[in-house]
This record gives sequence, C-alpha cells and structure tokens, in this order.
Amino acid sequence: MKIGILRIGQIDLDFLERICENINLPFPKTQCQIVPEILTLPQEAFDKARRQYRSDMILGLVAIHAEKAQNLDRVLGVVDVDIYVPGLNFVFGEAECPGKAALISLWRLRPEFYGLPSNFELFIERGVKEAVHELGHTFGLTHCKNPYCIMFFSNSIFETDRKKGIFCNTCYSNIHKPL
Repeated sequence: MKIGILRIGQIDLDFLERICENINLPFPKTQCQIVPEILTLPQEAFDKARRQYRSDMILGLVAIHAEKAQNLDRVLGVVDVDIYVPGLNFVFGEAECPGKAALISLWRLRPEFYGLPSNFELFIERGVKEAVHELGHTFGLTHCKNPYCIMFFSNSIFETDRKKGIFCNTCYSNIHKPL
C-alpha cells in the first residue's frame, strides 16, 4: 500500500518525515511518501465568525487529489489551521469512510496550544495517532468503544494522549480482513 502525505499550506517537513517513518507499525508493508505538490488553503473554507476552517471543504480538495493520484492508495492531507465540522467545536481530522482521502490538523496537537512548553516528540506522537486514526476510517473503520484503541473518538487532547498508537484486536482484525 502506498500513502501520500499532502501539504496544505506551510507544514514543517521534519514533522511530515516523522509521520512517514511511524506509519508502518499500524500499517505494515506500507510505503509512505511526501507528495511534492503543496495545495493552497481554500479561503472559502474559512468561517469568519468561528475563525476556523471547514474540514469537509478541505477534505474535498484532498479527495480530488487522491482520485488523480495514480500511484497512491491513500492521501493524507495535513493542515496547520483550526478545523471543524458543523455540529462540533473542532476536529483533529476527518476522512472518507471508506475512501482514499483523509485530513488532519496540527493546530491543536502542539502542547503550546494548551499553554504548555514545546515538546516535539509529544507533537509527533499526537500527529501519528491522528494520521493513523483518519487513515483507519479510509479502510471503513468506524469509531471504537475501547478508549485505548487508535480508532476511539477523541473529544479532547487528553483522550488522544490516552490512546495507544495501534488498533485494538477487534479493529486490527477488521482492517486486515481478506478481501
């Protein structure tokens, strides 16, 4: 399986390289690459009243890119802005379920967002968890009731931190079922 990471706006390459390095544990036999193209953040997705971007509109752009990408099985878009879906205050990411496109936001993953000192390793760990979670949706996985499973819905950064970086046995067996 080949996963491409697509930058939407300015994203730290060191961060993306670390995501690529760490995605193989939950997705064995996966090749990850950073897509050379950089998409522009769509201004029409910005909600002035909320001061956030609609994730579904950004995910739509990732989906278009994923359909055009002949050599990639999945495309993970990465943004560094605050995103939301109608009905929720914010989301860490969104994905097609099932599909080829997923999206994560780095905005609320940094410890500094919560008034804490910078911690690059914690930032990477959170990014990997959110990337794997959203990519899990592209394989048709829904949210899991196990609070330690990577597919558990995180309503806060504390729930993201509590999760393990892997699938529980049930989700693992569902994602690796023979076709």
